[in-house]
Amino acid sequence: MTDTPDPSDNSARAIAAAEALGLAHTVTRHGRVRSLEEAAAARGIAPRALVKTLVVRVREGDYRFVMVPGDREFSWPKLRALLGVNRVSMPDADTAQAVTGYERGTITPLGSTTAWPVVMDAGIAGEISVGGGGHGVGLTVDADALADVLGAQRADISE
Repeated sequence: MTDTPDPSDNSARAIAAAEALGLAHTVTRHGRVRSLEEAAAARGIAPRALVKTLVVRVREGDYRFVMVPGDREFSWPKLRALLGVNRVSMPDADTAQAVTGYERGTITPLGSTTAWPVVMDAGIAGEISVGGGGHGVGLTVDADALADVLGAQRADISE
């Protein structure tokens, strides 16, 4: 039987981006999981250290990557206040993929088809795991190093 590649696995692009940025990282592959807690366990980390990356629409043609610890949710009011806008929305799955090159559940700023600005929650610290561009693929990195290479804006955006 031949293994069929997962068409949503763009991990090679995310890993190449980390390498091109000089970002020290470890790749973990564990296959698909059903929850954040399951993913954290598969990666051998606490849920807080598994950082969720979402893409949000600020206005037509203007998006941001939003990164929050796995045990928290991002706060719409805090994000709107930070960005100085009255409205921020979550694009549908097709739009999210179109503007990042990644399917939901695999989104990462590393290797995105467009380098949208990154907003990283101030509580993200130490060794973390971020999406690696494919389901069940994570990149373990230092939070400060990641923020530096991405030029991330760090702020209290979660609750």
